[in-house]
Amino acid sequence: MTLLDEGLESGAVVKTQMSKKFSIDGTTQVFPVYRIRLDLLYFNDQNNRIATWLSQYRSEHNGDSPSTNDKESFNRIIEDYIIKSNPEAIKRTETNIELVDQREPGVVLNDGRIIDGNRRFTCLRHLARKTEKFNAFEAIILNRDIEKSAKQIKLLELAIQHGEESKVDYNPIDELVGIYNDIVLTKLVSEEEYARSCNIPLKDVKHRLENARLLNEFLEYINAPRQYHIARDLDIATSLDALNILLKKLHDEEEREKTKICIFTNIIMHTGSDMKIFVRDIGKVANSIYFDEYLEEQLPIAEQVANMLPEIGKSNAASITQTVRKNDSIRNDLEDSLEKVLYKTKRKETRNLPAKNLSKAKSILEGIDTNIFQKLSEDEINDVKRELNRLKFYVSEIERKLNV
Repeated sequence: MTLLDEGLESGAVVKTQMSKKFSIDGTTQVFPVYRIRLDLLYFNDQNNRIATWLSQYRSEHNGDSPSTNDKESFNRIIEDYIIKSNPEAIKRTETNIELVDQREPGVVLNDGRIIDGNRRFTCLRHLARKTEKFNAFEAIILNRDIEKSAKQIKLLELAIQHGEESKVDYNPIDELVGIYNDIVLTKLVSEEEYARSCNIPLKDVKHRLENARLLNEFLEYINAPRQYHIARDLDIATSLDALNILLKKLHDEEEREKTKICIFTNIIMHTGSDMKIFVRDIGKVANSIYFDEYLEEQLPIAEQVANMLPEIGKSNAASITQTVRKNDSIRNDLEDSLEKVLYKTKRKETRNLPAKNLSKAKSILEGIDTNIFQKLSEDEINDVKRELNRLKFYVSEIERKLNV
């Protein structure tokens, strides 16, 4: 059923007195708001957030995706995922709608696909089971076809989701999945178009895309290619970002690959209480002469962990937690390895500190403009001479202690 034709004709879609200003295809228009019976609507399976959960569904159903042909069955599956993603936010929104009704209209396509308003739709479905009053979703209807206007709809969805007025909490893994799907897999939009739609700098898009590639490499490493829900369950987004920053500092390709393996291993084992800080600590070691020593100690442990990973088709967050992360001995070895080189690095830095400080002092002295001396008063010149004598005293003391 098309909402603007058969829906209006049957009375399942009713035009309200409300309207909403909305920008599409570069122009701002005023669209009427309709009340649409809930059973005519369905979640957008191409939504970036939903894509993460669909990866879990496919892993549990031999790679098959839920069909949108049976809207109610499809909606029940997606609704369950949306609730699990943020039950507290769902509860808050549902309570608000129950008290004051739906205040912000959503956006849907003519076939009933929801482009904006998945959370509101979920809450209305819950409330409608209690009372008929909530059995309608208020939204503007775009007379677009997802097949013919896929790119325009994707850009629109990005603009809505990342716009200031509509910005809501967004799981970082969902965002990485979305940017990878839209730019790399489907090539639906370019990096520049993504940046413009989300109103973010192009360099941020490139950085997130690098994070997304690391996400896919990590999932392949743990024998779970494109099982994005595992990354979400393991909460690895901040670790990947820290890894990306570290890799940019390394220029040797072999060293980069070894570093990835080591950090993937530590992510799997959840070494340390805060993985982002843990990866940053590894970054401190990377700037030292002890980094090769650290990598050589880590790689044999990484091989042990890799051999413990479940095979393809059986790898998930639960299996990794139960079969790999429970090995405290390996985790302790990983932590000890880092602590040892961190200690050496800090000790080396402490020993180098006098030379570094003297180098800084030399740079400061070189920066003094001696031409200004002729403009100084007698008192100001005496101040300079007094400080210079104090410096000479400190230099002589350092020389004495160094037996120079």
